[in-house]
Amino acid sequence: MTFTDITRDDDAENRSGTTVYVCVTCRRPGDPEDGPRPGLKLARETALAADGTGVAVCEIECLANCSRSLSAALRCHGSWTYIFGGLEAGRDAKALIEGAQLVARAEDGLLPWRGRPDILKRGLIARTPPLGFTEGD
Repeated sequence: MTFTDITRDDDAENRSGTTVYVCVTCRRPGDPEDGPRPGLKLARETALAADGTGVAVCEIECLANCSRSLSAALRCHGSWTYIFGGLEAGRDAKALIEGAQLVARAEDGLLPWRGRPDILKRGLIARTPPLGFTEGD
């Protein structure tokens, strides 16, 4: 997968089953307003890390997690959605793909703690239940 293969549509999850959404507008406090966005760099690196894995990578304009950027979310059909912050371009693309693969293999739709890359332990912001979830599922 090359950067030009990054999808921007909702069909990405249907094609691969697992999707990582990377906020391309993320920047750190003090970064120049007109400078390159570290979130876009993370999106490009994540797309490269996803090559051959079956994980789709989508650019997203904003995950509303600006105070803990860089941010990304991952989900798989029927799984919980996980939102992460405190990510770094140049360091965390592979961890996002590893996390996506873990949740894709999880029978209960939950990202397992064991085997999860450290940044996905420290940087967890929230998890949201899948559509149609009811307590006791």
